[in-house]
Amino acid sequence: MCGIAGIIKFDSGPIEVERLQRMRDVLRHRGPDGEGLWIDGPAGLAHRRLAIVDIAGGAQPMSSSDGSAWITYNGEIYNHPELKSELEARGHRYRTRCDTETILHLYKDAGEACVHRLRGMFAFALWDRDRQKLLLARDRLGIKPLYYAVTDHELLFASEIKAILAVAPQLATLDSLALLQYFYFGYLPDPRTAFEPIQKLPPGHILEFQDGMIHIRQYWDLPE
Repeated sequence: MCGIAGIIKFDSGPIEVERLQRMRDVLRHRGPDGEGLWIDGPAGLAHRRLAIVDIAGGAQPMSSSDGSAWITYNGEIYNHPELKSELEARGHRYRTRCDTETILHLYKDAGEACVHRLRGMFAFALWDRDRQKLLLARDRLGIKPLYYAVTDHELLFASEIKAILAVAPQLATLDSLALLQYFYFGYLPDPRTAFEPIQKLPPGHILEFQDGMIHIRQYWDLPE
């Protein structure tokens, strides 16, 4: 279990380091083995790490070899060994033994379609510097959590709602319909949460943000 968080600004204003640190530190319990921040222009990514694979070399946020893509990631890619062998045969060169790097290599090859090749449990945020584009993705069954909120000037995301509320407490507005659904179903169906402005990215979905526009798309569903 790791913790991810981030801020994407809609305007030219800088990312406040203190706010990003606050989001990260709220998730300390999810990752006692390391912490990281990365800020570039309108994008800020944060990570708390529980080290399992490549303990020495898997620090995050992690960049692609050319620095054009950055990722903060929580999970495990079960077919990482097979994908690594395939990618290396196509000329990709690894700097670590981490499955995190496999996602970056796949993205460089296939863009958003990289999620179709991943088998495992995961939630990740990937910032494409060249395209100024954010990709959020969640595994097919929603094993790993991912929440997001959109305000007038930024997009916030995190592994837990409290990391978002740590920098935007005004978003703690109760969703009355969600409350009724909880009483009826015993849980909250995606994408609702207890707070109206904050949503869950549903399982098997990706969220793309570029040029001020947000697109959410399903990439997998249960086969008939």
